Amino acid sequence: MNDRQRVRRPGGRSARVGAEVHQAVTDLISERGYGNFTVGEVAARAGVADSSIYRRWGNLETLLTDVALTRLNAQSPMPDTGSLAGDLRTYAANVAREITGPDGLAVVRLAVALSSNGQRGLQAADVLRAERMRQLQSMLDRARDRGEHAPDAFGVLDHILAPMYIRVLFGMGPLTPDYIDGLVDRLL
Repeated sequence: MNDRQRVRRPGGRSARVGAEVHQAVTDLISERGYGNFTVGEVAARAGVADSSIYRRWGNLETLLTDVALTRLNAQSPMPDTGSLAGDLRTYAANVAREITGPDGLAVVRLAVALSSNGQRGLQAADVLRAERMRQLQSMLDRARDRGEHAPDAFGVLDHILAPMYIRVLFGMGPLTPDYIDGLVDRLL
C-alpha cells in the first residue's frame, strides 16, 4: 500500500493535530477572548503550519465552530438511562460539569461570540444550534417512544440549559446537583 492509499487511523497523527489545534483555540479564547487572535497564532501555539489549519478547516470561523461543536458533543453526550428524568438529569449534570470545568467558560464565550459575529457568526451559531437540537430531539423522541410525556427541545433549552449558561456567564453561583435537579423537576 503506498502513502496515497493509506487509511487514516482514529487516534493517529491527524487526531493528535486536531486535538492540539482545538486546545490552542481554547487556550487563546481563555487568554484573549474571541476575535483577538489569528490562524497563524493558533498554528504557532499548536505547533503546526497555518496551511494545515487552512487545509483542514478552511478559515478561522469554521475552526471555531468545530471546536465548540466537538467540545459540546464530547463532553455532553446524550445519555440513555431508560427514563426521561434520568436522561435529563444526567445530561444537565454533564453540561454543568463541562461549562464549569477548566475550559468551560471559554467554550461558552466562544459559542456566544460565534452567534453574535455577523452573518458568518449566525451561520456558525445555526450549525451549533441545529446539532444540539437534533441530539436533544433524539433523547426526547426516545422518551415518547417509551410512552413518557416529553417537552419539546426548546423547553429543555429554556428551562435547563439557559439558566445554567447564564449563571456561568455572569458568575452567579455554583451549579450544584440540587440546583440542576430543580431545573429538571420544574421542566417535567
